[in-house]
Amino acid sequence: MISPKLAVILPAYNEAQTIAATIEAFHTELPQARIIVVNNNSKDATHQIAADTLAKLAIDGEVIDEPRQGKGNAVRRAFLDIDADAYVLADADLTYPAERVHDLLRPVLDGRADMVVGDRHSGGHYATENKRPLHNFGNGLVQSLVNILFGASLVDIMSGYRVFSRSFVKTYPILVEGFQIETDVTLHALYRRLRIIEIPVEYKDRPEGSVSKLNTFSDGARVIFTIAQILRYYRPLAFFVAFSILFAVAGLVAAVPVFEDWLTQSYITHIPLAILAAALETVAVLLFAIGIILDSIAHHEKQRAELHYLAVHSRQR
Repeated sequence: MISPKLAVILPAYNEAQTIAATIEAFHTELPQARIIVVNNNSKDATHQIAADTLAKLAIDGEVIDEPRQGKGNAVRRAFLDIDADAYVLADADLTYPAERVHDLLRPVLDGRADMVVGDRHSGGHYATENKRPLHNFGNGLVQSLVNILFGASLVDIMSGYRVFSRSFVKTYPILVEGFQIETDVTLHALYRRLRIIEIPVEYKDRPEGSVSKLNTFSDGARVIFTIAQILRYYRPLAFFVAFSILFAVAGLVAAVPVFEDWLTQSYITHIPLAILAAALETVAVLLFAIGIILDSIAHHEKQRAELHYLAVHSRQR
């Protein structure tokens, strides 16, 4: 039986303190896998330490430099350059247990899942280890929004520990650049009706001296913006109809004095409000029409993407 080609992808930005231990941990668990460190403009010795570790342990792997800043850019570079049957994506900061990689790999290699997510929340590890309460709140907010929008019941939307099938990787267009990549990849899987399995894993906070690159407010805003963009692009009817209703209601409110004029005097004295109400209702109709048109286009794009996925999946088999 031919062994599957496995790739471990470790995006790294200023991870000199932890990159060697992360590489060693995954090599111990998956000695046959290629280990790819994507150095994303690190200002410390991340590149050199990673290269030295790969050479010292005689690991089949390499360090790729990605000059465009952002985790999304780093993952995109790896997905473009690396060919494998299954892809392990993990952070290079020792927060995820390498020994659990076998549990995450098994459903993909058995053909039961397109993406397996290391769930940090079910066991309570993330809430215990994470020292940033606003991040816990933000994760819960994003999880609730995504589950409501897509009728899902996922537990960990933003986990950085995942395994992907080749079909998933080669049909996933990465359009985001930063840490919103985890949210985006989840939304893509939900929208394309791909098979997602969540497996509880342990999580521990960064070791002493290792600094998180996340910013609670700016990265949280980017994630919320990503959800809005996904809704606008993939659920345009709901997106534009919602705004259409808002404009229609505003138009009706503005028209109340106009209707009172007409009913009581058969004459309109609130001319500016009449113009405003007519303009608001016109915009509402236009937004509704735009939603219908874009929904038809999105449906056609979904059909095209499905055919592309089937073609890639059939070649893999």
